[in-house]
Amino acid sequence: MKNTHPQGSAQTLAGRITEWLTFDNMHHQWLLLAACFWVIFMFMVASKFITLTFKDPDAYSTKQEFLFLTAVPDAGKLPGEKHFPEELKPTGKVPSDSRLVQPLVYVERLELIRNVCRDEALKNLSHTAVSKFVLDRIFVCDKHKILFCQTPKVGNTQWKKVLIVLNGAFPSIEEIPENVVHDHEKNGLPRLSSFSDAEIQKRLKTYFKFFIVRDPFERLISAFKDKFVHNPRFEPWYRHEIAPGIIRKYRKNRTETRGIQFEDFVRYLGDPNHRWLDLQFGDHIIHWVTYVELCAPCEIKYSVIGHHETLEDDAPYILKEAGIDHLVSYPTIPPGITVYNKTKVERYFLGISKRDIRRLYARFEGDFKLFGYQKPDFLLN
Repeated sequence: MKNTHPQGSAQTLAGRITEWLTFDNMHHQWLLLAACFWVIFMFMVASKFITLTFKDPDAYSTKQEFLFLTAVPDAGKLPGEKHFPEELKPTGKVPSDSRLVQPLVYVERLELIRNVCRDEALKNLSHTAVSKFVLDRIFVCDKHKILFCQTPKVGNTQWKKVLIVLNGAFPSIEEIPENVVHDHEKNGLPRLSSFSDAEIQKRLKTYFKFFIVRDPFERLISAFKDKFVHNPRFEPWYRHEIAPGIIRKYRKNRTETRGIQFEDFVRYLGDPNHRWLDLQFGDHIIHWVTYVELCAPCEIKYSVIGHHETLEDDAPYILKEAGIDHLVSYPTIPPGITVYNKTKVERYFLGISKRDIRRLYARFEGDFKLFGYQKPDFLLN
């Protein structure tokens, strides 16, 4: 039998094919649209993640913020600090991974010292003789050719432990008894002053040399608390000999019977004629005299200057530069302990006259300038 509807069958088949193609085309369009929405969504999520990553919620958690520092212009410099960018000054912000800028930081610190040392206007505040007093502050590790200048109230105890281990007196930091660290007959740490003049010069010229600094006023607060308030090492001479001497000379209200106050301490330190008391106090003054008087940074060419505020990065760097990072580690630093505390500084200086604070700053101005610490205008004005 002949098919009487060939044309109708062909038309039906064509219609079905057209419908299928239309449906398939719409299907692809929907898939493409869905893919576009997915890409947009992922881009928004990624953007949010990047934004959160580069925020600086606190001084210790940010790992990426220093990626930008090399491109930051030098702004807000103080006179005589031409080569020390504001962003690299110790402000209490401690980067947890600053490998990109660390070498620059240490170079800038040394260059700043050289610039300030050449400033004739600050010569009286930045220069000192390399006397026995200075040489007594410098501890020697001949085995690894290292000199460490002692700056009390700046993590000094931990560095002495590092050197004690390096000198072989104890096998590890954990095994050093606390009462031995500062006992110079037992800790195995020779002072530079114990060598002949020729041996001293040889070591000063060839050894790796470093010391640590912190904000000068915060260091004075730490010294006052440690020696006159808490006195954890039971050193009675601070309360029973030094404190009465300061009170007799500098307390305004002679009828007041309280123990030494921070105001008395500030007035003593800011007195241009403080030296007659210093002579009576002897070496105990090392806890509050200037870094200049302790370590003679304009006379001795140090290899590295560490900052207490960035100690989490500076300690490993110093160990590496000294070539001893494979032998010993710096003791664990408690979280937040190195951060500059402006509120604490303001609280301690509350009620102290501007005159006394300005006289104190005048004495420690060399330390502020040499090591890049900002002038505490919030206290002075």
